[in-house]
Amino acid sequence: MRVERFIQTWGTVVVVDANAPQLDEVALNKAIDRVAEFFFHVDNIFSTYKEGSEVSRLRRGEIELDQCHEDLRHIWQLCLEAKDLTLGAFDPWAAIGGFDPSGIVKGWAAHCAADMLVADGAVHVLINAAGDLVLRGGDLHDDGVVRPWGVGISDPDDVEQIVKSFAVRDGAVATSGDYERGEHIRDPRNGMAALGAKSVSVIGPDGGLADALATAVMVDGIDAQRWVVREELREYSFYVINRHEGTAWLYGPNKGY
Repeated sequence: MRVERFIQTWGTVVVVDANAPQLDEVALNKAIDRVAEFFFHVDNIFSTYKEGSEVSRLRRGEIELDQCHEDLRHIWQLCLEAKDLTLGAFDPWAAIGGFDPSGIVKGWAAHCAADMLVADGAVHVLINAAGDLVLRGGDLHDDGVVRPWGVGISDPDDVEQIVKSFAVRDGAVATSGDYERGEHIRDPRNGMAALGAKSVSVIGPDGGLADALATAVMVDGIDAQRWVVREELREYSFYVINRHEGTAWLYGPNKGY
């Protein structure tokens, strides 16, 4: 049984595509309902646009970190780790108004949702959270053969043009760039628009970290080569379109095709 659902949340639409050969339609839809409830829960905690969200209250100093939901405390720790790994290129504490974990939450939530679906019996899962993909179990084709998911990276100047493709069976792909929202990422060191790269795609096992790494490379551009080589990131691959030269660079174990 395969079900595709479009869930409106986080100011966008999240696509959930789940295939569970051993479940009936009712059971699979209930599993996706639980994922939708989790997404709404995430929005209520982390949205910087909702005055009553926990992260908004934390930013205003109305509550302390130890009074927050365990998910927010967990994200706080993940942000600390990502800031360290990227030598400060990812820094949610430098955002205007205070701590803003938006650059990691979407990928983390998609990762959690995929794990929830697998735990409920789904075998082949694709979650597309506005550019952040989390994939599980490969893609089951009509001929009954399971192949890796094919992920195409669009040219930021012409989104209909695929400039690079990757095969991913289990993992995450986070893409950030000047696609629909323009120069929306800020350099935490100076508050200016990030001009390091034009587009960044990160492929790796953890959706949240991939999301943060993509944001950080947008800031650092080619200078990110100082830290993408770290041993802690050996399972992550980076495909980066440079901002001005019309060139790109690739680093990591997944060379794409």
